[in-house]
Amino acid sequence: MPFVFKEINKRTTINMDIQQSNTDKLNAILTIKIANSDYSDQYEKSLKSYKKQVQMPGFRSGQVPTTVIKKKYGPSILAEEIDKLLNDTLHKHITENNLNVLGNPMPVVDEKIDIDWKNPGDFEFSYEIGLAPDFEVKLTAKDKHTYYKVKVDKTLVDKQLDDFAKRYGKLSSTDVSNEKDMIMSHFTELDENDKPVDGGFSHSSTVSVEFTEDKKAKKKLIGLKAGDTLIIDPRTISRSESDLAAMLNISAERAAAYTRNVELKVTDVKSLAPAEVNQELFDKIYGEGAVTTAEDFRLRIESELSGMFVKDSDKVFKRDLTESIVKKLKLTLPNEFLKKWILSSSKEKITPEQVEAEYEQYSESLKWQLVENKIIKDNDIKVDNEEVVDFTKELLSGQYAQYGMMVPDDAEMNKYAQNVLSNEEEARKIYDSLYDQKVLNFLKNTVKVNEKEISYDDFAKIASKA
Repeated sequence: MPFVFKEINKRTTINMDIQQSNTDKLNAILTIKIANSDYSDQYEKSLKSYKKQVQMPGFRSGQVPTTVIKKKYGPSILAEEIDKLLNDTLHKHITENNLNVLGNPMPVVDEKIDIDWKNPGDFEFSYEIGLAPDFEVKLTAKDKHTYYKVKVDKTLVDKQLDDFAKRYGKLSSTDVSNEKDMIMSHFTELDENDKPVDGGFSHSSTVSVEFTEDKKAKKKLIGLKAGDTLIIDPRTISRSESDLAAMLNISAERAAAYTRNVELKVTDVKSLAPAEVNQELFDKIYGEGAVTTAEDFRLRIESELSGMFVKDSDKVFKRDLTESIVKKLKLTLPNEFLKKWILSSSKEKITPEQVEAEYEQYSESLKWQLVENKIIKDNDIKVDNEEVVDFTKELLSGQYAQYGMMVPDDAEMNKYAQNVLSNEEEARKIYDSLYDQKVLNFLKNTVKVNEKEISYDDFAKIASKA
């Protein structure tokens, strides 16, 4: 996230001349004046160090004259030393003054200033900084929020049971396609006159009749047999542009712009025979002997669905509460600074227009991050190493179970967990997840939570709200 100041060199103990001029509550200019005496000693040390390493034709190693080193490499060495000094100074000022900066300081570019790195002297640099707003998060039991609890009814259990039976069912060829079958197809690109395109795409894929939403297209797919051909609009038998791209083996960009028909040639028709709901199926899903009756099977499904919906309910609850808190606080940000910072710091090429289009969503996310950090700080919410390791082991155990693999013993799991946490990015994700969960628990215990049981369909509508 944006308000992480970059790691800098902290070797210097020089007290630099730095002045802060606040433009307003959210923006400031930092001006740093550097005298020759502030860097000259370190500059000379760096020249000597470089002299020992550099190799130049006509000179023995380490014997290149200092004047030659200074002439050829002096400007770049000086620039590097000044950069280190600036970073040290900025970090010290921000830390000692407890400034909650957003992004990183950005140099104020003045085209009139021409830095002469060949002639070391006194320098002056200015930086823009964006500041986070001051605010308090006051939540009490007077704040009422709805927590949606999904009712796991017979219909949901039946659907999940059917999905299991299909997942472990058997496919076999059949003569003619019906509304539940899958059609093995070969697609050929056609031109505007429905003639094959020379050098066009030619790709084999599968079409599910059951999941074809276009009624007219679905009707065309029923009654087909191997060898049959059909000219059809591929968009009517795909669920999205990404699905269309995969089906025809074309790029997402081309799929988005594709408007012509294709030739569908049936190579085979597969019918799925769902697995019987018996002990064999129970063992495949939950392990041998874990479930022994159809009733226990349904109860296990119900329990898992309930657990899954708790996570979904938590997400919706946090989303709604987040929006409510941010809206109530009416936080303001140094918007123009942040837009410039996003533009200058983006690793990918990005235009001002793209920044402008995406900024509102970005700023809302940033506001919540500020609120979350405030909650964590004010309420002394912490995540210790033991919690991180245990959480990582739980994640790994879930992965083993998902693939039907035996979970290793605790000693082995500890090793695997430590290996995962050695990856800085993975460790950060796990820490973030734990902090998110603790903040959510804090919110649940602080505000008035009104639990409301609703159907899955109603919950899906609420969850999909933008």
